[in-house]
Amino acid sequence: MLTVIFVLLADVLIFVPSLARYRADFLLERLRQAQIAALTQLASDAGVSPELEAELLANAGVYNVVLRRDDIRQLVLSSPVPAPVGADYDLRLAGPWELIRDALVTLTGDGSRVVRVIGNPVQEGGQLIEITMPDEPLRKAMLLYAWRLVLFSALISAVMAVLLFLAAQRLIVQPIRRVILHMKAYAEAPEDARTVIEPSARVEELREAEEMLASMQVQLTGALRQKERLAQLGGAVAKISHDLRNILTTAQLFADRIEGSADPAVARSAPKLVGSISRAVSLCEATLAFGKAEEAPPLLTRFPLAVLVSEVVEGEGLSDALGAPAEPGGQVGAILDIAPNLTLRADREQLYRVLSNLIRNARQAIEATGQPGTIELAAGESDSEWWIRVGDTGPGLPPKAREHLFAAFQGGVRKGGTGLGLAISAELIRGHGGRLELLRSDSEGSEFMIHLPKLAISADHHPIE
Repeated sequence: MLTVIFVLLADVLIFVPSLARYRADFLLERLRQAQIAALTQLASDAGVSPELEAELLANAGVYNVVLRRDDIRQLVLSSPVPAPVGADYDLRLAGPWELIRDALVTLTGDGSRVVRVIGNPVQEGGQLIEITMPDEPLRKAMLLYAWRLVLFSALISAVMAVLLFLAAQRLIVQPIRRVILHMKAYAEAPEDARTVIEPSARVEELREAEEMLASMQVQLTGALRQKERLAQLGGAVAKISHDLRNILTTAQLFADRIEGSADPAVARSAPKLVGSISRAVSLCEATLAFGKAEEAPPLLTRFPLAVLVSEVVEGEGLSDALGAPAEPGGQVGAILDIAPNLTLRADREQLYRVLSNLIRNARQAIEATGQPGTIELAAGESDSEWWIRVGDTGPGLPPKAREHLFAAFQGGVRKGGTGLGLAISAELIRGHGGRLELLRSDSEGSEFMIHLPKLAISADHHPIE
């Protein structure tokens, strides 16, 4: 319907000029016929009979014919004129706008006028020809022509509408329906990769939409699969944590007995063993208590950072005490640059887990090269935050790992690694209102920085002193 309407509106620009052109041709034809009738009269020396003159005028469709030849104006054929002349039209001087105006006047009139038409004779048959004719035949002919033009335009409009409809169905509607069907099929089984749309539209915009939809479906399918794996992993971790808690509880009982040993070396190592087992038991209990990916809110306390770092370094087997050298024969050594009196406010257990993850990753990266290396830990503070820097002399992170460094199951570097360590560490630091960032990673090693604000923000967005 819109196509028909638009084509008809466009035909208006053609309709009026065509009607004006038809009127001009009609009048020129009347002038030619009148000139032929006049030449018949002039060819006879005695003239034609009144009956023949009336027949010639009737055939030409005019009342009078006037010729100007050799600067002499001559009434060649004549008959009674039923009414005064209502309008004069000189076709010699008429431009396009005059022809359009006169055509509209004729079409909207009642056809009762008598008009005078002036033009040039054909074949140089004189200087001027002038006829007087009724307006009614011209008006009827114009109405018939206009009706035919409207019908023809409507037919063209209908044909164009059908062709455009079929083209739109083929190029636009069918691809859109195909996209809708794919969306419905994908909504029913988003985990099934076979329901992902394959772009095939020929229209550039539709093809781009299909490509974007396919990309979104691939990403969503991957996210759903990862979510399913995470849910399965969560259930498995809960089961393992339950059994591991029981095992660690038994180990804790034996560690308590070892703590009372008379051997000085055993008595010195027992508190560290008890602390490690207690920390593992607490982690298992936390996993069972929450059973989901969210970490508990940090329990903020003040503690000396150097002591905590010393525990982490010793737990990883890098050195025996703060500033002590690495284990004899070990490949990885630790360099600590932390003031003994540096005290910060954070969750001690969560910060222990973060540092342990970073140091363990660095140690494993260095050991994978088969070459000796060092891990450097430094810390300091400013007016607004505490910072902890962890660097190593390892081989650096590959580009793929850097792209998804803090995303679970995507930032792993080692074969068999899950990439959970850095994801958990980043989440724990965010829980403190801080951030964990990668400062650099190249062939000379990697360097991470922990930022902990001195004014922490609670979950309800209130400052914590």
